[in-house]
Amino acid sequence: MTAVSDKKAFPEANVDKELNPSHNKRVEVDSTSSSIAASLEKEEAEKKKASEDNKDRAESLKTTVIISVIFAAVAGAAFGIVKKLRERQT
Repeated sequence: MTAVSDKKAFPEANVDKELNPSHNKRVEVDSTSSSIAASLEKEEAEKKKASEDNKDRAESLKTTVIISVIFAAVAGAAFGIVKKLRERQT
């Protein structure tokens, strides 16, 4: 006797189910794969949220810097105009 004849290497296949998947109304879910996929989706969602938070922070910092530069330019121009007007009056 050989080891192959004593034990079957693979379980028997359901040919009808394999060849006609539309006839299979029962959905089989592998719990291990499902939990791994769920944890990966959760990690991806957390990374995406962190990325969006960082992007929002960068956008608000960029906006703040631009507004500050514009304000400084307007203030500088106003002081320059006032200085020129005072020079003309004297």
